[in-house]
Amino acid sequence: MNACAETQTDRIRTLNDAFRKSFVGGRVVVTSGTTTLSDIDRLALFAAVKNFDTFTSDNDPYGEHDFGSIDIAGGRFFWKLDCYDLHCLGHSPNAADPAVTTRVLTIMRADEY
Repeated sequence: MNACAETQTDRIRTLNDAFRKSFVGGRVVVTSGTTTLSDIDRLALFAAVKNFDTFTSDNDPYGEHDFGSIDIAGGRFFWKLDCYDLHCLGHSPNAADPAVTTRVLTIMRADEY
């Protein structure tokens, strides 16, 4: 195997990061607790999600960059990225293939989890 070959996990991580950093190429869902923030705090939260880079073995055990926790506006918020099939009826058959995957980023207050 070529040492430079991209693994499936590398590809998933790259696709997850690209979507999370741009909010383009999937769906972004916010919970009711997130919508109660002021516009300024909600925009700060979205920016913090896009800029999140504190991945550790505790919050990213599979190396896919699909979860994060952020403290902002006096509260703790989670973001979670899930990969569904194109119709969002079940899990993606191959999260490394954007042709068969819809990425969904959910942003929520930690107490809503």
